[in-house]
Amino acid sequence: MWITCALLSALCLGFYDVMKKLSVRGNNVLVVLMLNTVFGAMLMFPVIISGLFSANYGLGNTVEGHLLIIVKAFIVLGSWLLGYFAIKHLPLTIQGPINASRPVMVLTGAVIVFGERLNMVQWIGILLGFASLYFISRLGAGEGFSLRRSRWLWMAVGAAVLGAVSALYDKYLLRFYMPLEVQAWYSLYQCMIMTAAILIMRSVAPKAAGVATCFHWRWTIPLISIFLTIADIAYFYSLSLDGAMISIVSMIRRGSVVVPFLYGVIALHERNIKAKLIDLAVLMVSLGLLVYGSSI
Repeated sequence: MWITCALLSALCLGFYDVMKKLSVRGNNVLVVLMLNTVFGAMLMFPVIISGLFSANYGLGNTVEGHLLIIVKAFIVLGSWLLGYFAIKHLPLTIQGPINASRPVMVLTGAVIVFGERLNMVQWIGILLGFASLYFISRLGAGEGFSLRRSRWLWMAVGAAVLGAVSALYDKYLLRFYMPLEVQAWYSLYQCMIMTAAILIMRSVAPKAAGVATCFHWRWTIPLISIFLTIADIAYFYSLSLDGAMISIVSMIRRGSVVVPFLYGVIALHERNIKAKLIDLAVLMVSLGLLVYGSSI
């Protein structure tokens, strides 16, 4: 059951990335992100209301619990902020594989933070994953997105790193709190943080902050929140089930890269597709080895 939920999460994440690309092209990234947090909080608000009146509500009025969720909100918001700018300026066939490398970073983080021991198959998977990142950065350089010169490429990498940190943090949070309450509260706190940040930037330094850029409403903007909310519900529920392995769930979710990759090829006619397909294949082999290594 947890694998089915992970597959549903991956499919929705794929469409989530496409909706982001359509929403931020030629648009104000910060306002789009703020609206995304608003719609996300609205979708999850019934969970907060019902939870406040539930006897089994884990967070309750504990300050510690809410502080932990606020940390989660900052981590995710940081990942989103970098990711939104990256997806606006990078081809989907470059940004997608970088984002899909998160399970490699998650497993590396598990070794560093939690002291997990890996077998030879998993180490090979990690090495292939980082090799894939190197190859896609080289391909990006050929299209004018060099790591030496392109801040957008660094933002894509930073978004993936923070996403991996968030995944590791999730496993910790779900030991104490229900998945839906974690999602609901961090969605609310994200909305509050982002709204406050926009208001402050508009009053202090609008031009420097980039918030003065013209904003255009598009119906793909609420679809970002809808697809992400469904993806997150499926993801958190998957992790809460007995036997769920975060490395496998993370790998399946990164299979979402196929959807935006195909969109970039078919609709956006992006370049160097054959080379990028080879890189994507290397990444998929890497993720497959991580899964296989976890089962032996």
